[in-house]
Amino acid sequence: MTTLSQRPAAHLSDPRQEEQSQAPAHAHHPDVRLFGLATFLVADGMTFAGFFAAYLTYRAVNPLPVNGEYELELLLPAVNTLVLLVSSLTFHRGSKALMASRMAACRGWLLLTAVLGVAFMAGQMWEYFHLPFGLTDNLFASTFYALTGFHGLHVTLGAMMILIVWWQAGREGYFTAENHFGFAAAELYWHFVDGVWVVLFALLYLL
Repeated sequence: MTTLSQRPAAHLSDPRQEEQSQAPAHAHHPDVRLFGLATFLVADGMTFAGFFAAYLTYRAVNPLPVNGEYELELLLPAVNTLVLLVSSLTFHRGSKALMASRMAACRGWLLLTAVLGVAFMAGQMWEYFHLPFGLTDNLFASTFYALTGFHGLHVTLGAMMILIVWWQAGREGYFTAENHFGFAAAELYWHFVDGVWVVLFALLYLL
């Protein structure tokens, strides 16, 4: 005769076993944070595209008078372009160092990247003080300052992000090869800023 204590309790389950059996289904969610950032950058890129379209339209339908076109200095913007391109390379080197768990080298590359960003802004401010036109002189001047100023704001924010990531990288275990979203987000943003400048440089200084 089977007693109550000997009956199999099929309807009863161990909560720990249920948790273990359900863990694989919920333990790994896709990380969509970088996708969200990429979506934001696409929208931001459309804002820049609007500025580019406005500049090209104003230049086409409202040209400056004969002998009234401004000759922009090419050397300083070219140097600034090189500075930003090098800064993308140094940020990438920092990422490589992070993946290899060489945090001292990673922080060194990050600091160099931030310095290059500040150098770019210093060069742009120098150009502003020596331009032959003011913000409200004409449509060309207005769109020039709007484009370069809006991009300069992005560079400033990017340099601040890099310094924050540099500080975070100094905390032991904060960034690892497997967990480094903040670092990856700052790097993606910085490459975006550099890419926009290349287009802006070609439109404003080479066309």
